[in-house]
Amino acid sequence: MEEKKNVVTSVKNEELIQKRRDQLIKAAVKLIIEKGFHKTTTREIAKAAGFSIGTLYEYIRSKEDVLYLVCDDIYEQVSTRLKEKVKLRGDGLSCLRDAIVTCITVVNDMQDEILIMYQEAKSLSRDSLPYVLNKESEMASIFEKIMRFCISSGQLNLTDKEVKFYAHHILVQCQMWAFRRWAFKKDYSIKEFSNMQVKVLLNGLSDVNKSYSLIKGE
Repeated sequence: MEEKKNVVTSVKNEELIQKRRDQLIKAAVKLIIEKGFHKTTTREIAKAAGFSIGTLYEYIRSKEDVLYLVCDDIYEQVSTRLKEKVKLRGDGLSCLRDAIVTCITVVNDMQDEILIMYQEAKSLSRDSLPYVLNKESEMASIFEKIMRFCISSGQLNLTDKEVKFYAHHILVQCQMWAFRRWAFKKDYSIKEFSNMQVKVLLNGLSDVNKSYSLIKGE
């Protein structure tokens, strides 16, 4: 597993570090959405966050650090909220449904951040990018665990490769609300979108073996 990058700071107060970095992240997200990562300056980020450029450099060492913090914050929030909401007990398919709805809800809450993550992650260094990509896999692994729970209870019949494939597929379908919101918001509420995704994804998983039989002509 890739280790989390240590973003250097000269400040010792952990609570203050978190507070200031939260301000940086919010300011950076707004500016990067408007201008793009490369056209956004650290001076602009500092001003939007409400402090001087000197203060900004007490909490980061480069503009890339800000992008890294944005990406890391997204993963932490999605993973934390999924783990808090979804418990592997009772009906497995209900757990999967709750996870899908929760993930879409988080994506809705963080839609600008999600877009930045996918559009600008390529700007991260070779040292930072593997950690960010690994966090994406960790989010998908949450859906893997739920599907394996469904398999153990006899509700799904999937191979290991199918579990991995559908875990990433579900994650991307949840994130689609951020990618295609310009189209979906015209016709669907977030609740309607969630319900339709749940219907399509759960029906698809339940029918996967039947579908294979039809494709093979069995």
